[in-house]
Amino acid sequence: MADKETALIVGAGQGLSASLARLFASEGMNVAIAARNIDKLAGLCSDTGARAYGCDAVDAGQVDALFAAVTADIEEPDVVVYNASNRARGPIQELDTEAVRAAIEISCFGGFLVAQAAAKQMISRNKGTILLTGASASVKGYPNSCSFAMGKFGLRGLAQSLARELQPQNIHVAHFVIDGGILQGSSDTRAEERGEDAMLLPDEIAKDYLHVHRQNRSSWTWEIELRPWVEKF
Repeated sequence: MADKETALIVGAGQGLSASLARLFASEGMNVAIAARNIDKLAGLCSDTGARAYGCDAVDAGQVDALFAAVTADIEEPDVVVYNASNRARGPIQELDTEAVRAAIEISCFGGFLVAQAAAKQMISRNKGTILLTGASASVKGYPNSCSFAMGKFGLRGLAQSLARELQPQNIHVAHFVIDGGILQGSSDTRAEERGEDAMLLPDEIAKDYLHVHRQNRSSWTWEIELRPWVEKF
């Protein structure tokens, strides 16, 4: 399988991750998808030929095991996407501290562990792409959402630091500010409630991830903001 690119998507689900898996597979890539609960990924695997792996991204041992398994089963990943996040909503005086800890660990620390494992392999090969999914909260903290802001601000800082550190070693690191709600399929009623063009289409976002992965290194970007054209910013 070494003649084909291999993509690993961590934090896989039915939205953006599914669109990424379908697009990568259609481009001839081998696709691996990872989540804490892989039962929900059976249909996606059937549709794309992807392999599913169970992994809690905030557990370093499980992340290392994931990369070892993907490498043994397929190949070392050429592109790694971290798409997991979590939040604890509410006024700061009412927030459960352990829920906040979990949100920060999933949104940020898990991204560090996955990026570290990817970098260890990519540095030895002198190539690779690491893509991290951010949000509006990566650059703007909203009321009653401090845990999400802390996690996403941290993930953005990680991406910026690694982009500078790893670019000289031919490893492309990029962060995506997803500024708006992502449509989660035909059952998602938010599009009707918010109006036409008010939601980001996951298939279109996926195209931007692929474009960044394939950018010529003479014009690499470390960050892209994506939003519906009706979104205020």
